[in-house]
Amino acid sequence: METAEAKNFKKVDIIFECQDCKPIEVLDTNLQRKPDDIILDIIDSGLKGRGGAGFPTGLKWKFTKNESAEPKYVICNADEGEPGTFKDREILDRVPEKVFVGMALCGYSIGAKEGIIYLRGEYNFLLKDLNKKLEKFNKQLKERNLDFAITIKSGSGAYICGEESALFESMEGKRGEPRNKPPYPTSEGYNAKPTVINNVETLVYTTMICNLGSDKFKELGTKDSRGSKVFSVSGDTPIAGIYELELGMSLGTFVEEFGDGDTKSVQVGGASGHCVPRKYFEDTIIGFEGIPTGGSMMIFNSTRSMYNVLHDYLEFFTEESCGQCTPCRVGCQQLLEGIEAVKKGERRPSYLEDLKKLASNMNLAAKCGLGQSVANPFNSIVDNFKEEIIY
Repeated sequence: METAEAKNFKKVDIIFECQDCKPIEVLDTNLQRKPDDIILDIIDSGLKGRGGAGFPTGLKWKFTKNESAEPKYVICNADEGEPGTFKDREILDRVPEKVFVGMALCGYSIGAKEGIIYLRGEYNFLLKDLNKKLEKFNKQLKERNLDFAITIKSGSGAYICGEESALFESMEGKRGEPRNKPPYPTSEGYNAKPTVINNVETLVYTTMICNLGSDKFKELGTKDSRGSKVFSVSGDTPIAGIYELELGMSLGTFVEEFGDGDTKSVQVGGASGHCVPRKYFEDTIIGFEGIPTGGSMMIFNSTRSMYNVLHDYLEFFTEESCGQCTPCRVGCQQLLEGIEAVKKGERRPSYLEDLKKLASNMNLAAKCGLGQSVANPFNSIVDNFKEEIIY
């Protein structure tokens, strides 16, 4: 397995500054190909979903194509609600045509006629420009006799709707709550029909793979984490912003590039991710063989209270839990009240071990990724910064 020591990982700029990529020309070229060939290219590239879960994108397209039910749908998940993540907003603002082409190529490949962008409600300020560009793009699709069109649906402002099945419920006019799985979206997604749902960044990379070729894409990253990824860098850093980096980079290399010289921890993956302390920087790989991330990288220096950080996360999860399942609805409240009691001295420090067990049980028993992921920040912060919670 390739590691961070095996090569010199670097910044790249495939998405925003690739000078030889004209999206409509990429579409024209690939519409001359067989749908199966496009899907095989996406599979061969090793592209995994950039939302954090990392399911192979090409397999998702293949499974949906092989379903016999009609109609089929292509959904772009633009409900970017993870704290510390703002990369998809930048992509939609600067290069939306690459997203549109990715959706159109997916529709062509799987036999779908309709694509929908589920746009985070807080991003409605993008709508005027997006709709103008989308109107032009849909006309271009008609000119090419491609029976596919894209529309935009505004989200309802709930964090839980970033979860794909809750997103479908919201799109169908219902309360945004996760569904039981199986069935999976590839067989029963939006309107209970076969659906490909990819996030904004994933769809852009499908366009770039169809432009550059899968071999070129595989030159970046590692065997288990092909390609590059866009990161939202925030916190105690002198150069906060949006950066595209090779996957497989060590967290130590990342901190050398983006830290302020006093970095004590990095929250990898937003509030639902893992908090990595300084002692593990060099041994932590940013990628699917290490710690995968949807894109948020929050940097904390020694002036920050990790108790306050954890408290803020738990307040967020308690507020955003949809309340459908008991492990998440009650568990988030108990974790929040528990660390408050320990901090006030109303509970012994050993109570933190009981709370860790609760968090781990939530990981097993909660219905969706919200409740399941609370254990990531809770256990990693308690394990590595217990003294900041006790004292």
